[in-house]
Amino acid sequence: MARLKKWLGYALIAFVIFYLLTQPETVGTLVLSAFSGLGGAADSLSRFVNTLLL
Repeated sequence: MARLKKWLGYALIAFVIFYLLTQPETVGTLVLSAFSGLGGAADSLSRFVNTLLL
């Protein structure tokens, strides 16, 4: 079972590298969307905390 997890991890890493090399614009868009989502979540959290404190 440990060997299977190890090989699946390697396969996943290989797929990600392949995807990065063949679709760089798509990956860039995905990363930008992910960071935008994280920024929005952080903004919402900060507004919530400010509302509690003020």
